Amino acid sequence: MSIADLRKEYMLAGLSEQDVNRDPFQQFTAWLDQALAASLIEPTAMTLATVGADGRPSARMVLLKGVDAAGCAFYTNYESRKGHDLAEHPFAVLVFYWGGLERQVRIEGRVERLSAEASDTYFHSRPLGSQLGALVSQQSQVIASRTVLEQQMQELTERYRDQPIPRPDSWGGYRVIPDAIEFWQGRQNRLHDRLRYRKHGDDTWVIERLAP
Repeated sequence: MSIADLRKEYMLAGLSEQDVNRDPFQQFTAWLDQALAASLIEPTAMTLATVGADGRPSARMVLLKGVDAAGCAFYTNYESRKGHDLAEHPFAVLVFYWGGLERQVRIEGRVERLSAEASDTYFHSRPLGSQLGALVSQQSQVIASRTVLEQQMQELTERYRDQPIPRPDSWGGYRVIPDAIEFWQGRQNRLHDRLRYRKHGDDTWVIERLAP
């Protein structure tokens, strides 16, 4: 069978304006909780799409590390490709795909850095190996071999064996502040349900149904 012949009918659920929460963050949290309860693989994994100074888009998977009424948080290296993209164009799109529930969520908005205090707190909550890895990796840079990483990891492991590991200045958090959040529920015959929450003013969200 060719990939062009692959077909899946989406039959699990529908999505109506009457059933969703008027607050998109509460609606997102409800769906995220259901994804966690369903034991899906990496339910907090999300595609982060950015645009560089040359206008070319770029996308990669990152992990959601916090969500509240202020937005969605993730952490990374500020000197990575995504970090440079966000410095040039501080806007991004996040996409969650929960295939086992036949759902997607797309979040669009402005991006800002989290405070140094917030980044410090999260950094020191990570496993020690992950903290050391952030020190070792010059993310997105060309390196000679994996051996280089392993040698640096060993050196830093010895250096910080009995002392706190400092958060690198080049590593920290971002928050995506949404102005649009779309909830997608697969439906039969490709007539999918798409409800978009669009920010209107400072604290009002308008719910709109989009054609599939």
